[in-house]
Amino acid sequence: MKIGVDARKILRNATGLGNYGRTLVCNMSELIADNDRLLLFSPDEGKPALKAISIPQKGELVVPTNSSIPLYKRWWQLKGMVKDFRKHEVNVFHGLNAELPKGISKVVPAILTVHDLIFLHHPEWYKPIDRWLYTRRFYNAINEATHIIAISECTKRDIIEYGKVSEEKISVIYQSCSTRFAAPVDVSLKHKVREKYHLTNDFILFVGTIEERKNALEIVEALPYLEGIDAVIVGRRTPYADRIEAKARELGVAGRVHLLSGIDDETLHALYHSAAVFGYPSRYEGFGIPIIEAMEAGLPVVAATGSCLEEAGGKGSLYVSPDDPKAFAEAIKRMLPGGDQREQAICEGLEYVKKFDGKKVAQQVIDIYNRYGK
Repeated sequence: MKIGVDARKILRNATGLGNYGRTLVCNMSELIADNDRLLLFSPDEGKPALKAISIPQKGELVVPTNSSIPLYKRWWQLKGMVKDFRKHEVNVFHGLNAELPKGISKVVPAILTVHDLIFLHHPEWYKPIDRWLYTRRFYNAINEATHIIAISECTKRDIIEYGKVSEEKISVIYQSCSTRFAAPVDVSLKHKVREKYHLTNDFILFVGTIEERKNALEIVEALPYLEGIDAVIVGRRTPYADRIEAKARELGVAGRVHLLSGIDDETLHALYHSAAVFGYPSRYEGFGIPIIEAMEAGLPVVAATGSCLEEAGGKGSLYVSPDDPKAFAEAIKRMLPGGDQREQAICEGLEYVKKFDGKKVAQQVIDIYNRYGK
């Protein structure tokens, strides 16, 4: 079988959807038959550093002949690559990022992964042009798709509601998660990171883009109820970060709030293993990979109700309203050293993350290919 994969994010994005695609492709390469091949379709060769780690043993990169011409690349991505499916005798194609080329359904079975429909569920968080573009892509893709993979039950419900898709056309296959943060961290590195960022207290860790949707402000608003606890908020800054800093000053906790951007994996690894609790009060997610990373590192988790985070964190984590800082603080107290839920949460979390094992997830996806491929 020749399996085509949309590799744009794999070759361009170091995090997020790029990680999802690379992890999946790498694991599938180890599980497919020796005579099967993964064809990674991309309008160009992407970033050299990512290309070097993205083409697996049973993989091959496919780019258009005119990959240096921007308009041609865009046309190829939207429609032109369908001709290459015939040329390369592709048996099934997987759109990893909720997008499929027009006309694909006439040529080859198409599997579509949908991560979230936040742009439809909460349009107020998006610029009109972005919302229009994402919406157009989504409706084109679900009409072209032979079968859809939703990364959570929450996303499946949204696809049914907004896309009017039958339940039988959708399978829920959770995202796998890299185990890079599971390994222990040397004490000297943890000490070095604490010293560098002046982290003398126990701290709540948050990892994710510092934007309104992810609601890190609730962590800051909880600090007045948590004596001697800091907040370390790690992620790409947006204007929302200024609101967090202003609120910290207003509440008199500015010295306990640490916003970190652009840190490397080694530092993030040390933070996961140095934190007391992982806090994730996001208002809406398609899944919640940082929760999985935190549990793999042995951290108890407090997250928000209202989307899919209960699926990511399991029964061992605690969940509160994204609009109740006091309740968030009370949940944090139960997860701090000496708290009544801490040890149980850690043990249950380490067991729960096994369901997101990369090989298990990859095999589920391969089963979909075998069911619908021609």
